Amino acid sequence: MSGQSQRAPISTNSTATVTPGALTQWTLIGRLLMLAWQFRVRCLVVLAFNVSLLLLGLSGLGLVGLGVDVVRHAVDPDKVAVPKAPFGLIDPRDYEPMVMIAIVAGAIMALALLRAFLGYGSAISAADLSMRRIAVKLRSDVYDKLQRLSFRFYDANSSGSIINRVTGDTNAMTQFVSGVLIAILELVLSLTVYLTYMLNIHVGLTLAGLATTPILWWLTVRFSRTVRPEYVKNRELRDQMINTLSESVQGVHVVKGFAMQRREVERFKAANDSVSSQQSLIFRKTSTFNPMVGFLTNVNLFVLLIFGGYLVMLHEQDASKGIALGTGLVVFAGLLQQFSNQVGTVANISNTIQVSLTAAQRVFEVLDAPIEVQSPPNPRKLGNARGEIVFDHVTFGYDPKNPVLHDISLKVEPGQCVAIVGATGAGKSTLLSLIPRFYDPDKGRVIVDGHDLRALDLDELRRNIGLVFQESFLFSNTVAFNIAFGHPNASREQVEKAARIAAAHEFIEKLPKGYDTLLSENAVNLSGGQRQRLAIARAVLLEPKILLLDDPTAAVDPETEHEILDAMDAAMQGRTTFVVAHRLSTLRRADKVIVLNAGRVVEVGTHDQLMNHAGGHYQQAANLQTADDESLRLLGMEEP
Repeated sequence: MSGQSQRAPISTNSTATVTPGALTQWTLIGRLLMLAWQFRVRCLVVLAFNVSLLLLGLSGLGLVGLGVDVVRHAVDPDKVAVPKAPFGLIDPRDYEPMVMIAIVAGAIMALALLRAFLGYGSAISAADLSMRRIAVKLRSDVYDKLQRLSFRFYDANSSGSIINRVTGDTNAMTQFVSGVLIAILELVLSLTVYLTYMLNIHVGLTLAGLATTPILWWLTVRFSRTVRPEYVKNRELRDQMINTLSESVQGVHVVKGFAMQRREVERFKAANDSVSSQQSLIFRKTSTFNPMVGFLTNVNLFVLLIFGGYLVMLHEQDASKGIALGTGLVVFAGLLQQFSNQVGTVANISNTIQVSLTAAQRVFEVLDAPIEVQSPPNPRKLGNARGEIVFDHVTFGYDPKNPVLHDISLKVEPGQCVAIVGATGAGKSTLLSLIPRFYDPDKGRVIVDGHDLRALDLDELRRNIGLVFQESFLFSNTVAFNIAFGHPNASREQVEKAARIAAAHEFIEKLPKGYDTLLSENAVNLSGGQRQRLAIARAVLLEPKILLLDDPTAAVDPETEHEILDAMDAAMQGRTTFVVAHRLSTLRRADKVIVLNAGRVVEVGTHDQLMNHAGGHYQQAANLQTADDESLRLLGMEEP
């Protein structure tokens, strides 16, 4: 009668499907745009900063060209015409050459200073938008959804995958706003401005200089389609690496106990190398694409020097023809360089899109995952629960095709103590998990005080149920916090009362700071029995009418078991109690014993009744345990 009941298998596949199907690329983009719309004002602020920087850059470029022509005119006024200032703001003929040069240089310095301030504002506003606003909202939304998802979701997804979605994937999604949406708006606007300015200088030179742009766009689209599957694979491999790390940290005692550190290091190295290899593949593809962009940019410059040089020389012969060197060719070269750089950013935008869409797919899988167990729209009030529980022809399986429980029918009266026994995989813990609606039955129903659980408010139901697991989890906080976890507003008197009922008050008082003692991670600074008694105190503080004890003495020594049993006796007073047990000392305390075998109820009765059932499952198991206890007695280690 020992061991744990069958549990749902934990998937090691980090990409377990949690939605009916993957979202299309355009659906993902649409939803990301809706996310950006929620922060539209801040997006416009960032865009305004970037547009201002763009215009200042153009102004500075125009001033540089003007300065070149002013110098050339001063050197050879007969051959070089009087330059024209950009946008006609000033007339160089009104100033001496050196004065004009000083004005141009001063204006360039003033623009540079202004750009520095605006650049700072742009960086701060972009970081505030992505990291403080969008990332915080996404992490909060995903975490909130995780708190409401049923256990089926956790059964199907590894902890590494879930952690990566909350942290890495949400951060990657934020790049869509600043690295894609705003970048595309800035790209379109800047290309429009650059193109207009270039056409204003010379139409023919513009068309010649941008002849390779369609090829560049085609390469970008092709690159985007090629690299996206690699980003998807990269996220999967990262999940596996994080899961390996998480398991190794959680199971460090097992790893060290079996001296398997070297193997775990190799296992993590393999996972880490897989991520690195996949990332290298992406880098290789990106590294192939970027030189192509650079080559096409140089082709544009080649055309510019040949054709633009001809136009400058033509202008030298006839000022009404061609273009000037400074405000013409120099400015055009700067514009073409900026234009090519902006087109080149398409590669980065494409990369960011792939990262964002891959991450968005995984985050939306969580946000879209169905909440299978939730309160109905108009729940019934449980009120002051009595604790009557009925299992009405209940069938359940973590995979509905493979039931763990088969047609269970039971009735437990208020205040009764019911012990559940059975071999490993019989369904003991599974049966208990249906009472607080961790899962809903596939067939039949569970009834509390005449109400189907699915008709009740979920939070109200669970507030009437106290839970103590075989290995109770305690938070890295104070003892008082852990006891009052389910009742945060409990007074210190209530906390101490619950601790006394759980026989925990005495050892708590001996801790360095009593109830204010901080527990380490997993409460390793407490013994197993102490942890269980704190868990019992946490359960009874709610003053629940129903108490579920999932084999709380399975992993403790006889002396500690005796302490826990005393605490359980006090906690069970006046409560309907279900206790998964395999020790006779616990079973004798029960009003009713339910024997499960392969998910079916095979025997029901008191300890004495079942012991008189010759050849029954209970009697056979009890006789084996009695023989073991007799051996312990002869060794002076008898069960208390």
